[in-house]
Amino acid sequence: MSSPRKVSDSTVRRLSSYLRILRDIQSDGTHTVSSERLAELGGLTSAQVRKDLSFFGNFGVRGRGYDVGDLRTALTGILGLDRTWKTVVVGAGRLGSALISYPEFPNQGFAIVGVFDVDPSKLGRRIGDCEIRPVQELRDYAERESISVGIIATPRVAAQEAADHLVAGGIRAILNFAPMALDVPPGVTVRHVNLAIELEGLSFAITESSNVPTTIETGDAD
Repeated sequence: MSSPRKVSDSTVRRLSSYLRILRDIQSDGTHTVSSERLAELGGLTSAQVRKDLSFFGNFGVRGRGYDVGDLRTALTGILGLDRTWKTVVVGAGRLGSALISYPEFPNQGFAIVGVFDVDPSKLGRRIGDCEIRPVQELRDYAERESISVGIIATPRVAAQEAADHLVAGGIRAILNFAPMALDVPPGVTVRHVNLAIELEGLSFAITESSNVPTTIETGDAD
């Protein structure tokens, strides 16, 4: 019996990019799109687009391209965005508060239903529809409410403890904004979002583009 094919992270990211492109062009009234056009809008090659999509089935019609609505529906299902994922945030500071208020989470099917913190002065306060609860209650809450996703928005020193609480509550998908690697058991997927690294990458790009080499001409002295 053959083992299931593993889909790479880069492929999943490209599927997300295709989905956003399809939403944009559908809102403009476009009904069909070719792999060449998808590639152009996504900064890829048409061969890459066809390879990514063929991994999950046959979606296009030769000579006509892809039906935008049908392909959008298919990708939404493949990415699991056709359902609601109950989500909790650990860390009710500025970052955590901003994430809870971010409108794209519910739009994408991630319903933030709980927020947890260790600071006694924050407990009982509300951020949006969520009351800040003590992190010690996270395990029982996650099990009781069948939470699927945990978001860590704590300082670095508290991130591993937050991850431990999430894993103990049966959560198998974590989005980590703390600048550190997490030790989690097999079967738990962690995505790291390190804003400092992203900004450093931008800084490097700006520096590189500004460092135009200077050509010094040499010749015989008079």
